[in-house]
Amino acid sequence: MDIHIKYMKRCIELASKGIGKTYPNPMVGCVIVHNDKIIGEGLHQEYGCNHAEVNAINSVVDKDLLRESTLYVNLEPCNHYGKTPPCTELILKKEIKNVIIGSKDPNNVVNGNGIKTLVSNGCNVEFGILKNECDELNKRFFTFHNCKRPYIILKWAESKDGFISPKKSDRNKREVFWISNEESKKLSHYFRSQEHSILVGVQTVIDDDPELTTRMVDGNSPIKIILDPNNRIPLNSKVLFNKSETIIFSSTKNLELNIDNEVINQFDFDSILESLFKRGIQSMIVEGGAYTIQKFLDADIWDCIRIFKSNNNLNTGVISPKYEVDKLEFRLIGDNKFYEIFKN
Repeated sequence: MDIHIKYMKRCIELASKGIGKTYPNPMVGCVIVHNDKIIGEGLHQEYGCNHAEVNAINSVVDKDLLRESTLYVNLEPCNHYGKTPPCTELILKKEIKNVIIGSKDPNNVVNGNGIKTLVSNGCNVEFGILKNECDELNKRFFTFHNCKRPYIILKWAESKDGFISPKKSDRNKREVFWISNEESKKLSHYFRSQEHSILVGVQTVIDDDPELTTRMVDGNSPIKIILDPNNRIPLNSKVLFNKSETIIFSSTKNLELNIDNEVINQFDFDSILESLFKRGIQSMIVEGGAYTIQKFLDADIWDCIRIFKSNNNLNTGVISPKYEVDKLEFRLIGDNKFYEIFKN
């Protein structure tokens, strides 16, 4: 078992390099071992490209060794045609007899069928190796398929005395007021690069005119989601003009918009999350404002909370979302305290 753990950890290490790049696919790493030596490895680098198993098999120099090798992969190999052919088909074609798997794939088109295909064709299959770690790696993918909604992260910055921004009269109109320091801002952009989408309420667009893109680090920009029930979004807003995709949810059609504007007849979280699930959106950062974030908190619809707490006071302003963190563990990002809370 220990030897399986060693190679599964390497699969997880490889897979994690694909974070933010593989949507809507999961992160997968694969290692091929012959006589306790890695002879091939690969990962799924981005959506539409080869799966990890294909890259690992292709990296093996002497293909004759595959028949005597063990293939390790952190997620059950697919057995259906999508953007690429089934990985089970290639494994069987190369006569790889031993396959060690971390997690079962929760996607209905796989969900154990990959394992059944391999076993029924004579492969020796073990699964559940480092299952918890493998599940955690793809928690967005698992939440999406098991809960039928995106993995939800609530994120905000607040002052030492608990305000998310100054009063409107004390700030520049349509300009972001930064509470967190430069290091925290950079980390926030890194977090954006990992997620499939980012959501704000329309008041944040009105007040801050944010871009909602990944800028301070290299990486993909998330899909932008704006909750605008009464069609109040200014038509010159930056979110309407930058390259990343924008979706606006409203109660009635906004005829002045030239982008994806979906009407939600019953404007509630259930309807919005159902729409996001149908669109295949697997994860979402909710970045503002305080009203919108508090709605998610009150409905207890979240998986992770990230809070940057400044060392400076504002004395007055917009009160931050209500979540008690003073007794929780934190790490320092410069002079900011950073809290990360997971529900489960």
